[in-house]
Amino acid sequence: MTEQLELHVANLDCDQDAARLRRGLQEMPGIADLQVLPKAAKVRVTFDSSQTDAPTIEAQLRGIGFPPQPLRASSTLPRPWQNPKVLTSAGSGLLLLIGWIATRSGADLPGLALYVASAVSGAWYFGREALEELVFEREVGIELLMLVAAVVAIVMGQAGEGAMLAFLYSISEAAEGYTEEKTRSAIRALMDLTPKTALVKRDGREEVVPVEALGVGDLFIVKPGQSIATDGVVEAGESSVNQAPVTGESVPVHKAPGAQVFAGTINAEGALEIRATKTFAENTIARIIHMVEEAQEQKGRSQRFIEQFGSRYSPAVLLAGLLLGIVPSLMTGDWTRWIERATVFVVAAAPCALVISVPITLVATLGTGARKGVLIKGGVYVEQLAKVSVVALDKTGTLTRGEPEVTAVIPMRADTTVEDLLVRAAAVERRSQHPLAHAIVTRAEVQGLTIPEASAFQSITGFGAAALVGDRKVYVGSPELFTTRLGAGLGGLSAEIVRLQESGNTVVLIGDERKVDGLIAIRDNLRPNARQALHALRQAGVQRIVMLTGDNERTARAIAAEAGVDDVYAELKPDGKVAKVRELSAQYGHVAMVGDGVNDAPALAAATVGVAMGAAGTDVALETADVALMADDLERLAYALTLAQRSQRVVRQNLVLSAGVIAVLVVGAIAGAFNLPVAVLGHEISEFVVIGSGLRMLKA
Repeated sequence: MTEQLELHVANLDCDQDAARLRRGLQEMPGIADLQVLPKAAKVRVTFDSSQTDAPTIEAQLRGIGFPPQPLRASSTLPRPWQNPKVLTSAGSGLLLLIGWIATRSGADLPGLALYVASAVSGAWYFGREALEELVFEREVGIELLMLVAAVVAIVMGQAGEGAMLAFLYSISEAAEGYTEEKTRSAIRALMDLTPKTALVKRDGREEVVPVEALGVGDLFIVKPGQSIATDGVVEAGESSVNQAPVTGESVPVHKAPGAQVFAGTINAEGALEIRATKTFAENTIARIIHMVEEAQEQKGRSQRFIEQFGSRYSPAVLLAGLLLGIVPSLMTGDWTRWIERATVFVVAAAPCALVISVPITLVATLGTGARKGVLIKGGVYVEQLAKVSVVALDKTGTLTRGEPEVTAVIPMRADTTVEDLLVRAAAVERRSQHPLAHAIVTRAEVQGLTIPEASAFQSITGFGAAALVGDRKVYVGSPELFTTRLGAGLGGLSAEIVRLQESGNTVVLIGDERKVDGLIAIRDNLRPNARQALHALRQAGVQRIVMLTGDNERTARAIAAEAGVDDVYAELKPDGKVAKVRELSAQYGHVAMVGDGVNDAPALAAATVGVAMGAAGTDVALETADVALMADDLERLAYALTLAQRSQRVVRQNLVLSAGVIAVLVVGAIAGAFNLPVAVLGHEISEFVVIGSGLRMLKA
């Protein structure tokens, strides 16, 4: 039988580490499948339990230098003075300094020995990676270029320069792990949102248990100021809850019995008793962390191009270096001069900054988006979001609340009041499951009206419903129910009905077989911030905003006019929405389709980027779209677009800087204007500048 083991591990900082880990585990018997996620410092192993087990795999990981980490911990590096890479780099620098002092004092032989020791210490880790990559992966990487340059420099009598190269490059290698750890800060922040323990009520008493021990159905207590341990439903108590850590909403949300709450959100003033609906491993925070970790491994097109370019570019640099060292030397006889230039060229042309410029920026972008309630499922979607010129919106639940509300109650008779109409209508509609019926009943309950029991309920398909309220048969339904089925006249209501319908309302009449007593107007109202959100989208560079809806033309146009939508396409079935998305793509370019992630799945898939709104707590919405907005807030989409655009600007800046530095260093190396220390310094400084530039995306 196969089982799966998922672990965070230490010391997994780069693709070379991932390759070494993969080789170490693949040798074990019983390993059926293996996934290594270096950005998340995680390994996922599927194994045959008859041949091996979890403790054996964990022991193997420790043996090859990747010890498993606790469940709630992301990979953390040891303190610098305990980190072997830092210690060997520091040792290289110290030996380099002592060697320089020795040679300046005339002790050339001890100085040479110290320089060689410095180079060995500095190249201990990256040199081993270079040789493993060459032998096992059949690839020439940047580390091999540096190793070859250092060795050639020492052989050519420039031991000090070779040692300096190894020392400076070892600094960047040691810093790489801390850079990766910095990009994982968003994951750590998410992990820290949930408490380590929960106060659970079991068998009439309260006890504190680890959050991992919470089961579905457990009742736990959250006191004021505490974080909510896992997803659940409020059983008792009322309070406002700060959902910003999960959804990005700035305003706390009131929670009462029956309300859904999410792991990691913060309770404010009142105590809540919550019934757990998810275990710790399956709650909203856990799903977000899992999605971000998976997304960080999904490379964008630019990153894949740079990596493919690098895999061909590095061998080309090594070959060009060999030719530069040999051909001019054969022509001029000056071997020392041209081998020195070739060595400088190999270092100058190494594409370190170029290769790291894209992934560091994308990973930081994905983490920052997650902290702000925007889940982007990979670097490719960051790139596509930045290109969006058209946003297509579903109406119900996206532009509107998705919950019909009563907007007007108008009596037609002098002996009928607003309250009378609501009471009669609610008595009939309480037996119905229709959303419009729910809106009427809710309005009556909000106004504190006493709703009598109705009997002999009858559903009139396509028109409405009827029931006995007291001794009178009351009809509630569309105007056609009264004019077509009952033959009642509308009198002066006709003009009012048309006016309300033109403003997007559905009109429900109340009366009996002979007359109409009045009407109730119901509408799925626009979200309060819809206009601001559409304005923010235009500010973010969106050229056109369109509505795609299955609702009727009149209602759709009324809502669109109120919101400020450019174009409206109404009465569309799912395949009609797909056709319109493709048509918009052909006409305008990149299209983002925004929906609820369930009903709009075909259109989301057809768009350049599919965006699901209100995905918190919704498994289907999280899985369906390319981008998930955790809150029911369209302004989060504008934030996602600006975040993606800023990310792409940083990527372009980094690529231009990296390419420019390489070009200058290469020209200087070939011309003999730069020596090896200058090339090394230029190379390392550009790498650190690019890293710092990419990490700017960690700021919201």
